[in-house]
Amino acid sequence: QVQLVESGGGLVQPGGSLRLSCAASGIIFSNYRMEWYRQAPGKPRELVASIISVDNTNYADSVKGRFTISRDNAKNTVYLQMNSLEPDDTAVYYCNARSLVTWDTARWGQGTQVTVSS
Repeated sequence: QVQLVESGGGLVQPGGSLRLSCAASGIIFSNYRMEWYRQAPGKPRELVASIISVDNTNYADSVKGRFTISRDNAKNTVYLQMNSLEPDDTAVYYCNARSLVTWDTARWGQGTQVTVSS
């Protein structure tokens, strides 16, 4: 059974940084594209960043140059380094695992709240 546990959220001032982590279990981690999503109040969930390998990453235009996704296959963990945070980055952040074979995704974890406010 796949389990995804996000952590690292919190309250940060505009211009600040946070590093989110997502620990995955129940999967062969290297066989999955790992993805970070976010959902702000009243808005649909959106894909923020994804990673297959260090040379194969993608970002939403809104976070390019500010966010960096990375993964540690030995620890079954994906990270999202968020710099130059803006109030519009306020949301619940979720990770997900997408199978590179079936393209199916796992059940959502509980997410981690990120609030950018002065």
